[in-house]
Amino acid sequence: MATPIYEFAQIPRVDPAAPPRARTRPVRDTGQAPTVGVIYNPRSHRNLGADFDCGLCPHVHIAQPRARAQLPEALAEFAARGIDLLVINGGDGTVRDVLTCGQTIFGDDWPAIAVLPKGKTNALTVDLGIPNDWTLQDAIDALDHGQRVWRRPMAVSAVDDAGKAAGVSRVAGFILGAGAFATATRSAQSAHRLGAFDSMVVAVTALWALLQSLFASRANPWRRGAKMRIGLGASDAPMAHSGHGDPDMRQLLFASTLESLPAGIRPFGALRTGLKLVAVDQISRRTTALVPLVVMGKIRNGLRQRGIHQLTASQFSLSIDDQFILDGEAFPAGDYRIEQGPELAFVTP
Repeated sequence: MATPIYEFAQIPRVDPAAPPRARTRPVRDTGQAPTVGVIYNPRSHRNLGADFDCGLCPHVHIAQPRARAQLPEALAEFAARGIDLLVINGGDGTVRDVLTCGQTIFGDDWPAIAVLPKGKTNALTVDLGIPNDWTLQDAIDALDHGQRVWRRPMAVSAVDDAGKAAGVSRVAGFILGAGAFATATRSAQSAHRLGAFDSMVVAVTALWALLQSLFASRANPWRRGAKMRIGLGASDAPMAHSGHGDPDMRQLLFASTLESLPAGIRPFGALRTGLKLVAVDQISRRTTALVPLVVMGKIRNGLRQRGIHQLTASQFSLSIDDQFILDGEAFPAGDYRIEQGPELAFVTP
């Protein structure tokens, strides 16, 4: 369920005038088995070459869509069955695709969601505290005997020339980045080929990015970043710039609604809840050398003056002349609005 660049025009469309489909979710009797819908991505890293037990029980319904265009139909069938639990078997990209296609199916009335960490990167399950060996049966058992963690994904909308967001084309995801983040994502593919995944690939890529930024000139992609304009809140107030480097450029942009990130990094400092973002100007090498202490939360004072901006926002706009990354996949340059989607209940151990 992936393409090299995720064009908004390629997102499966549902009639924008149609409300989310009504669902019948009867109250279960004590001891009654839940109705479960499973989206199984056979292309996910840890699913490759593995068979999936499709005969667990008659209350478990499994869909294996081979393309994004098949996701709305599968999710609509689950909604019609009144599922109690939606299980996503895949990595962060699979989660993004399911949440994106499910917006017009479930609206603000989603079933409980469980995620099995089967991808190359599983940042969401790191945040939720899901063990790598979590199984479908574990997720089903946790529906009644586990915990709930509430998270709101980011909703990314392309903005037209009139400044209006096309709601039907909203993409949902948890980690957005641009500038050096996009360069790092491309480098992460090399780390994957070397056998690094999850928190390890974050650490390896971060170390490489630090070395590049320390010794490269500002002509290097790691330090140059991308030309972008960031507008904060409903008023679209321009984000401040420290004056370091080109004021039209940001070396890096990173945004997320997750509260814990792989490898224990804390790019947002003390900020934990809501829509958080950090923007880095074309900072000096001296400040670059301090970045490891910043992302570990050891330095918090004087960061804006150095060119590191950590903040929360109800929403923000992004005009960018280069690709940006959402949950591991590249999106084209353009004008976008980023806000928070519906609050979702994730099942955890």
